[in-house]
Amino acid sequence: MGISFAMLLAVIASAFAVRVLPVAVPVPLVQIAMGAVIAGVFGRGVRLEPELFMLLFIPPLLFLDGWRIPKEGLFRDRATILELAFGLVIFTVVGLGALIHWMIPAVPWPVAFALAAIVSPTDPVAVSAITARVPMPARVMHILEGESLLNDASGLVAFRFAVAAAVTGSFSLASATLSFLWVAVAGLAVGAGFTWLVTAARDRFSRRFGEEPGAQILMSLLIPFGAYEAAALVHASEILAAVAAGVMMSYAELSGRASAVTRVQRTAVWNTLQFALNGIMFVLLGEQLPDIFRGAVGVVEQTGHENPWWLLAYALAISAALALLRFAWVWVSLQISMRTAARHGRQAPKASLRMIAAVSLAGVRGAITLAGVLTLPVALADGSAFPARDLAIFLAATVIIVSLIVASIGLPRLLNGLEVPPETEHHAQQDLAHQAARRAGIVAIEKKLRQLVEAHPQTDPQLYTEVASRIIESLTPQAALPEGDTDAARRDKQRAIAQVLHVAALQASREELFRLARRREISDEVCREVVRKLDLQEARLA
Repeated sequence: MGISFAMLLAVIASAFAVRVLPVAVPVPLVQIAMGAVIAGVFGRGVRLEPELFMLLFIPPLLFLDGWRIPKEGLFRDRATILELAFGLVIFTVVGLGALIHWMIPAVPWPVAFALAAIVSPTDPVAVSAITARVPMPARVMHILEGESLLNDASGLVAFRFAVAAAVTGSFSLASATLSFLWVAVAGLAVGAGFTWLVTAARDRFSRRFGEEPGAQILMSLLIPFGAYEAAALVHASEILAAVAAGVMMSYAELSGRASAVTRVQRTAVWNTLQFALNGIMFVLLGEQLPDIFRGAVGVVEQTGHENPWWLLAYALAISAALALLRFAWVWVSLQISMRTAARHGRQAPKASLRMIAAVSLAGVRGAITLAGVLTLPVALADGSAFPARDLAIFLAATVIIVSLIVASIGLPRLLNGLEVPPETEHHAQQDLAHQAARRAGIVAIEKKLRQLVEAHPQTDPQLYTEVASRIIESLTPQAALPEGDTDAARRDKQRAIAQVLHVAALQASREELFRLARRREISDEVCREVVRKLDLQEARLA
């Protein structure tokens, strides 16, 4: 209990520490360091159950990634994202797996491929923390986010197959291909279907009996775990089910049926949960490092090397290979895209070597790699110890740390002074969203104004008109309150009218924004951004 409390305090302290430090240090590095300190203070580590650890951390993180990733960018750059998320993962598993087995013969082929698979997924959260003070083109960030969403799934699925081969001692490419198709398709269907059923039932109940924000938020927290377990029941990919559940949740939200209070509170809860889960995993990494290091030293000694510094040499070699494989894949992919575009008469996409190098360094490993590698089984099917387990965990953990350090040093230097093209399309959609929301709000105010005047004929109509005109001018509740009016009763009446009219305007504005998003006239990212501002206004009114 004491260790758990200390870990949570370390997550909290890390948020303050990064603001106090004179140099920009990624939050994950601070959390890893704090975890190592906790291990030194308590002198013992947390015993991790692999399956329980996977269940607690993976579903909500992947669900949230799928929920919040900009879908417009995902579809626009789908070819590039798929090349990185699947092609690069396969390329990395084969190339890096062969290198690991050649470099460390004590690591069997299946374990080498498992290690290569688990270090394939990237972590955009860590990249965002590193690039917070330097410009990263928004489109590049969207590609990295889309890649991370899908390569989390592809990397973990490949990891599962490699681990199964290591445990059972057998592997069939044809069987693995058919199994992959089943687990992938079924996982996506189960995740999307589960979320659709839950949200449809929720919306139907809310329309008839009203909405309870606490229950709605708790339901959203349980959906990823439900999708994950439902996929496990049909032997489908729980990972892809969690991703699909998140993507479907983003589409379900475009119905706009949740109340403003629910959306505001739910966003705060999910932001806190994401920060806590990511933080705890990195603190766990630091806390586990001493035991991992001791176990890895024993495996290295089996290779004939008595010096533990070989561990660092192996980790650096793997990190360098990851960066080179990523650079080569991105460069070749870009050349193919340029030639394909030229053949079809389109303007070929261009990127300098500096940008390609930045994209290569941006392949930072993080939470998913850590969560996955810690689920390596302790024993094989025959009861013998899993070969090189501690070494694999140590190498994956060290690769995470090395990638964070290299990216935090290299990315700011590569991106500093880089000309970032303006996001004209994003700004245009923001303007469209604000204009459409304002028009819808004005129409709603005029409609509600007529209803109020007809419902209260004894009240001075000019009172309603004055309040309505002030709201229409700026659509802020403060603008509806007259200055210098000393009549308290009249002022209270104006406040009541202003609130009714303003809520009607906000509701109509949101409905218009959701309609535009459903018709893809604005992106879900812009819709979510503007709707949040409207929700906060309504929450203040309430």
